[in-house]
Amino acid sequence: MPSTVEKLNPTRVKLTIEMPFAELQPKIDAAYKQISEQVNLPGFRRGKVPARLIDQRFGRGAVLQQAINDAIPDAYSKAVQDNELFPLGQPDIEVSKLEDGDVVELSAEVDVRPDFDIPDFSGIKVEVEPAKVSDEDVNERVELLRERFANLKEVDRAAKDGDVVNFDLSATQDGEPVPDAESNGMQYRVGAGGMVDGLDEALVGMKAGDEKSFSSKLVGGSHGGQDVDIKVTVNKVNEQELPALDDDFAQLVSEFDTVDEMLADLRDNLERMARIGQANEARDKIVEQVVEKVPFELPPAVLEADVKGYHDQIENQLNQSGLTLEQYLEEAEDEKADTPEEFWAEIDKRAEQGLRAQIVLDKLAEEQNVGVSQEEFTQLILQKAQQNGTTPEQELQHMSEHNHMPEWMGEVRRGKALNTIVDEAVVTDTDGNAVDLKHLQADGTIAEPAADEKAEDADKAEDAKADKPAKKPAAKKPAAKATKAAASKAAPKADKKPAAKKPAAKKPAAKKPAAKKPAAKKADEAPADDAK
Repeated sequence: MPSTVEKLNPTRVKLTIEMPFAELQPKIDAAYKQISEQVNLPGFRRGKVPARLIDQRFGRGAVLQQAINDAIPDAYSKAVQDNELFPLGQPDIEVSKLEDGDVVELSAEVDVRPDFDIPDFSGIKVEVEPAKVSDEDVNERVELLRERFANLKEVDRAAKDGDVVNFDLSATQDGEPVPDAESNGMQYRVGAGGMVDGLDEALVGMKAGDEKSFSSKLVGGSHGGQDVDIKVTVNKVNEQELPALDDDFAQLVSEFDTVDEMLADLRDNLERMARIGQANEARDKIVEQVVEKVPFELPPAVLEADVKGYHDQIENQLNQSGLTLEQYLEEAEDEKADTPEEFWAEIDKRAEQGLRAQIVLDKLAEEQNVGVSQEEFTQLILQKAQQNGTTPEQELQHMSEHNHMPEWMGEVRRGKALNTIVDEAVVTDTDGNAVDLKHLQADGTIAEPAADEKAEDADKAEDAKADKPAKKPAAKKPAAKATKAAASKAAPKADKKPAAKKPAAKKPAAKKPAAKKPAAKKADEAPADDAK
């Protein structure tokens, strides 16, 4: 099945594929058989209708169209392989020539990975914040535990900050009750935040039986973001009685017998979390340098699809959290953008950087012949199940239904390719200490390096001190982190950024020669099975 390729621009090609009728004949025979089993003609049993009668009744063109559609996936995949192409999206395919009994010619335009050389990534140096845990960090965690196990004691006084108040709340707009904005018997710790603006100020100073009204904007619901009049009635004021920080408390909230053991474990957990956060910061900065080292042109349609995927993901998280973007920007302490325009500009930048990194790491994985073991793939399934609150069986079913296996295998291969760069990078914190990422394990602990690795790491540390880079301003967080505050307000975790996939496993459909090409499809969107 011969094919030729024409380069339309650095990121798009046109494939011309010839299918001789001798190779197409099995598909034609199968199409006749399938149609024969679906139609009723007087005097013939199902599946026994002669081909000539099918041609008379339905036309030879319908048979050829079905046969060509069935042949396209294999023909296209073979042409991609023969011409050593790396598609980044779904192809636009047309039947450009059809000579019955002789040959069918297909034209397929598709976005492809641009040509570039993998540079030498050794010598990358990045600087990150120290992974420090202070006594204040440990105390804050302890206080959260004490509040969780606190006893509530009803008091006959006005509520103050920190009290737990039971109250009824309702809202009206222009004198009319607001649907879904009435709750009775709500329990809330004054000062916790996260509810309507002005509630904390209203509750402070109120006793049981007191009523108070104030104006505010609803966070969610059908009137989300609209000004309403809110009435709050206090039913009960409770004072929190925090448990003493002693051995009995340690035994209540942990597996340890003494408070010292519990505190040591809390500190250890915080230190492991700090190392993981430090590693994520280092990897993000390493990816930035990787992308800077490999300039190339991106397919506009693929980039546009990725940017849209980022926008949709964030907007879904905000909607599920009952927040507008303006509210999120006002409430999120770690968000540096002041306006929606600045926020989306940063998201678009991160989307482009993510796509570039994916393309580079895919090529690096191919050059290094990176494979995926059964254990690594199983670990990915378990990780996705944990992130999405599902079971491994549900993740496997989702993968099978949506043909995600090539995409998910690609995630593992890219991660392993990035690890080869990270392992060679020199990472130090702002205090000048070497950061060991090579031996960092998934739980934040550090594995013991071999003797030869210890000597190599010592040499790297000395090199880093001799040529320490100037401290740079902290890089902005990637898009996935930019919405963490929004996601934490009841929004489930969204899938990872949509990634361009090879379409070989999909089923592109032919169009009639005179048909107009449709718009380019997203990489994970399968074309229709039948020709339009």
